[in-house]
Amino acid sequence: MQVDQPLGDLPQSFRDEQALLVAAGITTWSALKRLEDQDLNRLAKGGLATTRNLKRLRGMAALICDLDLELADAALLIHSGLATAAALAAATPQDVVHQTGRLQRQLNNHRQSSVDLAIANRWIQLARTRQLQN
Repeated sequence: MQVDQPLGDLPQSFRDEQALLVAAGITTWSALKRLEDQDLNRLAKGGLATTRNLKRLRGMAALICDLDLELADAALLIHSGLATAAALAAATPQDVVHQTGRLQRQLNNHRQSSVDLAIANRWIQLARTRQLQN
């Protein structure tokens, strides 16, 4: 995924946040990643968007920009408890498979897990490489 790629269509649960971000001129993942907490608080003030969802989106933006992940993969990691590249770098492939699989079971999703050991290992290696570069 391109870092400067437009946010595009976010999941329905983020419709208010997407409208707010677009109105504020924040239309790319890299622009969203650069927002500070006070910026998110100011944006959410008085609107339907929540600071919590804006912070989740910023976390997804960081994973998308830093690790070149797709939105769905970044969302899966965020909601599985692996919200940062540092947390992912510290995990084992088995941890990643276990945590993402647990989330899918909690959601009562009867599909086969989309994360296997090879994918988890690739994500972890990307995160570790990114940490070494910073």
